[in-house]
Amino acid sequence: MSALPWTPFYTQATASGKAVENTESLLAYWAVAATVAFTVLVYVFENYLDARQKKSYHVTTFPKELETTVSVIDAEPPKQKKEEEAKTDEAKGGDEAKKPEIDQHKPLLPQLQAKFTKSQAYGLDKINFSMFSSLYDTAETVSFLLLGFLPFAWDTAVALGETYFGYNEADDEIKITLIFLGGVTVIGMIMALPFELYSTFKIEKKHGFNKQTLGLFVSDKLKGLVLTAVIGGPFVALLLKIIKVGGEYFFVYVWGFLFVFSLFMMTVYPVVIMPLFNKYEPLSDGELKTRIYGLADKLKYPLTKLFVMDGSKRSSHSNAFMFGFGKNKRIVLFDTLMQQVHDDEILAILGHELGHWKLGHTLTNFIVTQMYTGASFYAFSLCYGSNDLYRAFGFDGEGREVPTIIALMLFFQTLWAPIDKILSFALTMFSRRCEFEADRFSVGLGMSKALQSGLCKIHLENLGALCPDGWYSTYHYSHPPLVERLSAMMSLDKKTE
Repeated sequence: MSALPWTPFYTQATASGKAVENTESLLAYWAVAATVAFTVLVYVFENYLDARQKKSYHVTTFPKELETTVSVIDAEPPKQKKEEEAKTDEAKGGDEAKKPEIDQHKPLLPQLQAKFTKSQAYGLDKINFSMFSSLYDTAETVSFLLLGFLPFAWDTAVALGETYFGYNEADDEIKITLIFLGGVTVIGMIMALPFELYSTFKIEKKHGFNKQTLGLFVSDKLKGLVLTAVIGGPFVALLLKIIKVGGEYFFVYVWGFLFVFSLFMMTVYPVVIMPLFNKYEPLSDGELKTRIYGLADKLKYPLTKLFVMDGSKRSSHSNAFMFGFGKNKRIVLFDTLMQQVHDDEILAILGHELGHWKLGHTLTNFIVTQMYTGASFYAFSLCYGSNDLYRAFGFDGEGREVPTIIALMLFFQTLWAPIDKILSFALTMFSRRCEFEADRFSVGLGMSKALQSGLCKIHLENLGALCPDGWYSTYHYSHPPLVERLSAMMSLDKKTE
């Protein structure tokens, strides 16, 4: 490995014992070394950001800027009668065991300060785990590249297909691809399992978030595998078929197929797949339900159904989301969210989410995703016939065509990877901008104070980072840090006074 070009330990040529003529193309010469170098470079950069974030978790003093900001919120709490909050608690079940640690009637600042140490400890555990898992992932990726895992896995799938099903590599490539992907998926799941178990049953449980039993964890994994086979198998088969028969402009047909599939999944996933993992029940009749429908009517959001999801079945983290097409929109509230904040704050949070819809963020993100998909497959079409790239990674068997799935995997792992990193960062920055705009929209609805207090409570309950490193948050956070959002809303409040 000291001299270029680097060659995987296992290649189809070495496995067959037949020498292959060396190529002098720059792509073949640099492909493996450049891919390894880029992978390590990304790891080093992201590890540096992780180290900065880890340092911020060692801070023991509550952030002064956040203290000043939250003090303003405490000085002007949202106006909601305690009698109404009591009714809300009763409507939500009134279960003492499910009540959050936050006291709705006390100032937020002392509660945030009291949770600061816990928040820092939680963040430190997560960043330490993330740094270790990132090191492992990088080592695994580089090892697989240098050992020739892909050509070995493909040749194994070919042998299994020939031995047990009578498949021929030339005529049954798609069927062999499904065997290959099935094996790679299972291997990947097994190798990731220790990390998922530690994260769920060690870190999340230690800090009071995990509610999932081992049985439920295993059940989720099995359901995921079945869904991957039932949906992923036909999807991959159709995708590869389109690429093979689409001719020179196959990327156009692929884009059309993926566009239709995206719409299909956006429709089916919330209605068919998500209920396999969680229970969705209609929100009980009452003031909250009436006010949510009133807000939707005010914004002309065609809300048809309003659900509560048993998020507490797995975790005490909270969330809310919307889905649906045309005039059939739905809103889902986590039961944990309803326990953590009161009605005014739920309305303000939904005002923020509806702002994304009203301002076109949802549609814009969908369009950007489709453009990204089209651009990536157009770029792939330009490289599809580049046998030098595939030979460099061990697919150099004499007289053997490179499998389409391998061509796709190597393209996205090598040539497209730097572009993907740049575009992903650009999308993260765009997402942060959208969050500020949605906050501004909620402020425009007269919900500023309630949104501010609601965000603080969610942050408090979820032990969110209260003093994140600037570089780390800019690179990783799709949502701006809490203090930035609060400060922006307060500036808007001053302008409207």
